[in-house]
Amino acid sequence: MGLSMKIRDWDINLKVRLFGEAMMNITYWMFFPFLTIYFADEFGKSKAGLLLVFSQVFSVIANLMGGYCADRFGRKRMMVLSSIGQGLSFLVFAAASSPWLHSPWTGFVSFACAGVFGSFYWPASQAMVADVVEEKHRSNVFAIFYTAINIAVVIGPILGAIFYAAYRVELLIIAGIVCLLLGLILSKWTHETAPKSKSADPDTNGKWYDFLLNQLRDYSLIVKDRTFLQFIMAGVLAGQTFMQLDLLFPVYIKEVLQDSSFAIGNWSLTVRGEQAFGIILAENGLLVALLTVSVTKWMSKYYERNVFIFSSVAYAISVIMFSLTHSIWGFILSMALFTFGELMGAGLQQSFVSKLAPEHMRGQYFAAASLRYTISRTIAPLSIPMTVWIGYNWTFFVLFILALLSAAMYWMMFHTFEKKNIKMQH
Repeated sequence: MGLSMKIRDWDINLKVRLFGEAMMNITYWMFFPFLTIYFADEFGKSKAGLLLVFSQVFSVIANLMGGYCADRFGRKRMMVLSSIGQGLSFLVFAAASSPWLHSPWTGFVSFACAGVFGSFYWPASQAMVADVVEEKHRSNVFAIFYTAINIAVVIGPILGAIFYAAYRVELLIIAGIVCLLLGLILSKWTHETAPKSKSADPDTNGKWYDFLLNQLRDYSLIVKDRTFLQFIMAGVLAGQTFMQLDLLFPVYIKEVLQDSSFAIGNWSLTVRGEQAFGIILAENGLLVALLTVSVTKWMSKYYERNVFIFSSVAYAISVIMFSLTHSIWGFILSMALFTFGELMGAGLQQSFVSKLAPEHMRGQYFAAASLRYTISRTIAPLSIPMTVWIGYNWTFFVLFILALLSAAMYWMMFHTFEKKNIKMQH
């Protein structure tokens, strides 16, 4: 089969998920990137930023519990429950955004609930890939899933730029229905993949808090894995830049670009800030969709340390470029470099996690690894009030420094990793 594994050879679970999750992601990205603007308009920039931080704290807790539950109760069960929970949250959000109810607070709470259910879904879905795919094919399969997400990131924001302003409620209703459908599809057409010893039902005589104590015991083992801990810290630092894609960037572009002419030859088009953001976000998704698999293949020829470090450096440079530009073409160029930074590590980082994880703790390692995103997403919204406190230029400069620190942390991590490997060989 060579190095790449054909989709037709995949386990049925993965085929069903590839299709179902693509549908869900397209609808989600039709409104999600514009929600920061919505909350900033409803609550003001400072309050919106702090509320988004608050909502993410719950997602961090859910993420850790999600990994434990995926190993304990099974991948399929967690994914079905999460999809249905997310669907119901979106329907409540739709009701809260409608002219009949118009309650930004109810909308915010249901948005936070949708985030929590999403955090339960993620570790189970990642662990399922590791369960059914041999190690040599894993980074390829992860890259294909990542590509599918990013095709959604192209189609979603373009549709969102067209429909969001006039049809927000309808988009939320569609998202709710699609999530509920995904839950039904997963329950009907997928099978459980968790290793038998772990998916046994929990001891019914145990106290409710035994669940949390067991979980803390398992995670304390992960925390003692120094390489893995440094990997998470480096990811959180880098995450401060790439999480701004749907936080700081839309607000910044909306303010900087009031009306911008988008000219190619004799043909020209005038775009407003929100539409310009839709174009730039779609560019990011398009590049990722087209190039993930090939860039992952290209990067797998190099030593992982260098790839991870240069990925962070690319983020740092692109963030400075963003802060210096006030034209749509400048944003397009900055986004191209930003996306290349993202692509360099995309497939390799997931397979690096499966390399570090013992088989019986895969769900938890993937959950803990995705803390890179959950913790990043928790801290990242602070950039919005920071623009009020210190201005855009300094906010971007802080992000630049954090990206460089993440490059340094990756270097330290590989130093630890190599020392550990040499010890094990002796």
